[in-house]
Amino acid sequence: MKFITDNKERWLTGVTLIVVTLAVGYIDTIIKEKFDSNILMWLYLGAFYIVGFNESVKLFDVKQKSIYIYAVIIWLIAYFYPNPDDLFFLMAIFFGAKLAYSQEHDKKRLILPFLYPVAGFLFMLMLHIDYGIKYLIWLLVIVAFTDVGAFFVGKSIGKTKFSPTSPNKTLEGVIGGVFFATIAGTFYGYYYVELDSHLVIIFFISILTAIASIFGDLFESYLKREAGVKDSGTLLPGHGGVLDRLDGYLFGAIIMLISLRALVS
Repeated sequence: MKFITDNKERWLTGVTLIVVTLAVGYIDTIIKEKFDSNILMWLYLGAFYIVGFNESVKLFDVKQKSIYIYAVIIWLIAYFYPNPDDLFFLMAIFFGAKLAYSQEHDKKRLILPFLYPVAGFLFMLMLHIDYGIKYLIWLLVIVAFTDVGAFFVGKSIGKTKFSPTSPNKTLEGVIGGVFFATIAGTFYGYYYVELDSHLVIIFFISILTAIASIFGDLFESYLKREAGVKDSGTLLPGHGGVLDRLDGYLFGAIIMLISLRALVS
């Protein structure tokens, strides 16, 4: 199909990232069993975290360079702290207190990169710590099928515009993406994650994560339109930046972890 060959670089980059992630996950599992350490996945996610944070700072037009120090400190603490997702809220309180004390209203933008993408990366790390690599792969399956399903369905039969934020997205594509992601996520979840075969719970987590992925992608599009740029960066051929590739995962990880905590005892 023409829309596949025209996006060959995009597909190659996407497949390469998936293969590398699976390889890292496999090695990380061995390290965790032998040394009870999450260091490899922490380092792997951390590389994307730093690049993604830099892209976010540019999208939000944050000028203060000291913000990078806070970002690095958060990720370093996340390795040792038992609940990394708490760190986002602690940072929000810190910046809120600092703003109220100093009344430096021009620095309100400092909190924005910690909303996106820091929160998503912390939840992704927590998903791995609490539930393991099988659940990160579950997230990968759902988001990947959401992207692929939306792409194919949208290109094939898409006619109805989904949102003015992203003119190329169609309602048919979104529905197709969520549908295929839910089927794939439910299949993977039923056979590979340890939920005692709770099919209904697996189904709901899959569909909620797929929907979150759609809006993660849409939010990234919104930020780029506001910033007046086509891509968040140039690191990944065919995709653009790290945030262009991981936008769905950043929203999806939060919803998946919250759903697991709410629905699974």
